[in-house]
Amino acid sequence: MRLLLVEDDPRTADYVVKGLSEAGHVCDLLRDGHDALFAATRDAYDVIVVDRMLPGLDGLSMIKAVRAAGGRTPAIFLTSVGGVDDRVEGLEAGGDDYLVKPFAFSELLARINALGRRPAVQELKTTLRIGDLEMDLIQRRVTRQGQAIDLQPREFSLLEVLMRGEGRVITRTMLLERVWDFHFDPKTSVVETHISRLRAKIDRPFETTLIHTVRNTGYSVHD
Repeated sequence: MRLLLVEDDPRTADYVVKGLSEAGHVCDLLRDGHDALFAATRDAYDVIVVDRMLPGLDGLSMIKAVRAAGGRTPAIFLTSVGGVDDRVEGLEAGGDDYLVKPFAFSELLARINALGRRPAVQELKTTLRIGDLEMDLIQRRVTRQGQAIDLQPREFSLLEVLMRGEGRVITRTMLLERVWDFHFDPKTSVVETHISRLRAKIDRPFETTLIHTVRNTGYSVHD
């Protein structure tokens, strides 16, 4: 299965990722709630494993947002917050299971496997649409008002990330991680340069602007 682990404690994260990998699963690790929300609503996962106490956005709010966006991926809370009321709160927020730290990895794996056996309810999108802009993810083709737009591979990836986050602010850091695989800020203008090129192809020939700058934060695509 493809799993998303959202855990900011390095020791716990390394331990869980190692165990899940040895069990044959593919595990993406994120440490920030905002980044995890973006990934959970963009990519197809079989199970989400999430801590409640996270930087950026707490796990409870993250799962609530995933459910509000229509996401139905099974989610299990893995947290040190273990009171009865806390468990109820987690389940009512949209969690499917709740495991309290410290935990036995064998039990976590069994619970993940059980959730993963449930029938899939999410379909993987093959076409993205915002207004009159359309992206075919299979044919790697972009059109606006029916007109084909020629994009370089990096421009296509950048636009895909922006379109998957329709209406949300995508920060420069998130773009560096998801498009260029930089997990640090190289202090270059690579994002700004590619955004400028995208605008020249996506926005300038048309009346309506779709790519918007959010000052001191990042970018957002919406009509």
